[in-house]
This record gives sequence, structure tokens and C-alpha cells, in this order.
Amino acid sequence: MQLIACPWCGQREEAEFHYGGQAHVAYPEDPYALDDEQWAQYVFFRDNPKGPFAERWVHSAGCRRWFNAVRDTVTHEFLAVYEAGATPPSITSTAPAAQQRKGQEASR
Repeated sequence: MQLIACPWCGQREEAEFHYGGQAHVAYPEDPYALDDEQWAQYVFFRDNPKGPFAERWVHSAGCRRWFNAVRDTVTHEFLAVYEAGATPPSITSTAPAAQQRKGQEASR
């Protein structure tokens, strides 16, 4: 089982947490001005990158607080955990394939 580091409770088993979607998605300033297509874009369309991705998580079986995490979608490794509202850290992938690509790009 994977361990996730809650900013307030420390490391706990992943079964205590629930995924909350992509982090840092701003709520529309004037939601009533959006047409159906724009509202659908806000509600349903999210990024789906390969590599580091900022996500929202809640420690539902613990302190019940929301926080953000940067997780590598290739390796599922949590690269950073930080409080909601904080600036995300700049993180690069730790996946072996990503490291290999980086090395190849640097040698060009």
C-alpha cells in the first residue's frame, strides 16, 4: 500500500485519502455569464499530462482537510505535498523514462 504524507497528520496509508481532481483550477469570475459550452469546459475538461501533475486530495479518514500534491502520473509517486492555496513547487518527473529522455535531450 502506498503512503501519502498529509501536511498535518504525517504519512498515512492511501486508503485514508480521496482524490479531488486537478489542483489550481480557478472558479469562473462570473459563472452566470458562461454559456453551456463554456460551463462544460470548466466542469468536465481537465489536463491529463504524463509526468508531474498538481492534484487536490482530502484526508477523509483523518483530519478531513484538503491539500494539494504533485504526483507523477507515470510512477504514481508523490513528489510534493503542500497546503491548499500555497504556490506549487517546481518539480520535474522522476520516472526512469523521463530521466532518460532528459539525458538524451541534453546530449544533443
